[in-house]
Amino acid sequence: MKAVRVHQHGGPEVLTYEDAEVGNPGAGEVLVRNYAVGVNFVDTYLRSGAFPSELPFTPGKEGAGEVVAIGAGVEEFSVGDRVAYTETPGAYADLCIVSAHFLVHLPDSVSYETAAGSMLKGLTAQYLLRRTFRVESGHTVLIQAAAGGVGLILSQWAKHLGALVIGTVGSEDKAKLARANGCDHVINYSTEDFPARVREITGGEGCDVVYDGVGKATFPGSLDCLKPMGHFVSFGLASGAIDVFDIRILAEKGSLYATWPVLTQYLAKREDVVSMSNELFEVIASGAVKVRIHDTLPLSQAQAAHELFQTRNVAGATILVPDNLH
Repeated sequence: MKAVRVHQHGGPEVLTYEDAEVGNPGAGEVLVRNYAVGVNFVDTYLRSGAFPSELPFTPGKEGAGEVVAIGAGVEEFSVGDRVAYTETPGAYADLCIVSAHFLVHLPDSVSYETAAGSMLKGLTAQYLLRRTFRVESGHTVLIQAAAGGVGLILSQWAKHLGALVIGTVGSEDKAKLARANGCDHVINYSTEDFPARVREITGGEGCDVVYDGVGKATFPGSLDCLKPMGHFVSFGLASGAIDVFDIRILAEKGSLYATWPVLTQYLAKREDVVSMSNELFEVIASGAVKVRIHDTLPLSQAQAAHELFQTRNVAGATILVPDNLH
């Protein structure tokens, strides 16, 4: 088979498209033929060495395709099943061995491309909105980078839940996209003082929750957007890691809550993998959330996909498709 491999940490140029071996699935594992693979910021962190990883490795953590072989003890899946998965290293390949724990049945109403573009990002949105802070009708939420892959899903889903949705973006083109995807108000943080605008929009009250996948560039401004006892939910570092801060700042800014949740911990139980995925697929099938595909590239062009990510000019999901299918 063909796979994208990383033999040394560095820029997109270290991604090499080459022949690779895939073994047989072991106990509790399934071999999946990928029809579509999602590209995410975490892939760039692993490639660069910002997140520790053992070399060499095949990047990628989500995909969708068809079951071609089953390991011992797997009863929930059969050869030929349409499936999707996340939190599985090695997705940038024609074939991927997946733990059955992280594999789910893909309904006919959801395409392979949509699933590959939404498993990691969509399940992130699910736990952020339904578990980390449970958004209900009447809440006011701020979504940093509302036109990004996670941001577009968050904005639509939060609007569907009845929240007042404020989104921040870095350009006018992205502002239009955010407005078209659930944001009631959009702030261009490259030209506007976003905490001041949030106070203006909310009549001085602030937001119930801020979802911040940007990191260093928006902290501590995000804290200034919250009501007393509001929730600051940090889940990414697109602009770099947040500097170490004195926890007493949370008291000074209104007895705030702050957390950094992790998807793998929300998926620790098999029943949660299934229920969270089903809720995601249901909201997609209903039309309440539309997964925007920014670009679809052959697997051999993974370098180009990562170069695109580094420009931070990606609005939606980037998908890799095995070359023989593209």
